[in-house]
Amino acid sequence: MRKISATLSVSMDGVIQAPGRPDEDTRDGFDRGGWAVLYNDEVMAQRMGEAMSSSGVMLFGRRTYQDFYRYWPRQTDNPFTPYLNQATKYVISSTLTEPLPWENSVLLPGDPAASVAKVKSEPGPDLGIVGSALLVRSLFAAKLIDRYVLLIHPFVLGQGRRLFDDSGPGDHFELVDSAVTTKGVIITTYQRDADQSAN
Repeated sequence: MRKISATLSVSMDGVIQAPGRPDEDTRDGFDRGGWAVLYNDEVMAQRMGEAMSSSGVMLFGRRTYQDFYRYWPRQTDNPFTPYLNQATKYVISSTLTEPLPWENSVLLPGDPAASVAKVKSEPGPDLGIVGSALLVRSLFAAKLIDRYVLLIHPFVLGQGRRLFDDSGPGDHFELVDSAVTTKGVIITTYQRDADQSAN
């Protein structure tokens, strides 16, 4: 069975909302977007590149897909754009319709967990998620995500949408890799502990 990895930037208080730009996600009046940009460095770029290239297929929620499509195809001076353009991109959405605008994009309508479980059970390369917090929460509840790569930034935002809310299930993970960037971001890789999770 294929594995699913989710990669997310997160503050010390668990906020994952709008790390990339001030206008990325202003829901609920969030005005602190773009908080992760000052912490980019070569270590982070290398790890993010490894995370993307290690999975041959991407999973996106609607908001993140549309945000990526507006930005990445127009960036020509980085190694991420060619990969993102060429990768198969599954988009989980109940509102979008085909054809999707970005090349190699496939719409997965219906229940997110059921749709992704079907794709996960099929033969093929592993799947990666970048951002897409609502999708991550849904797949977490269904125990479909095998690995989390969390980029923990050294500050507290004090507001914003968090990776895990107060109503979800619990689960067990083990730390399988970690690195610290030159700017103090801890990049952790947690893998589901199948033995503990079964209890």
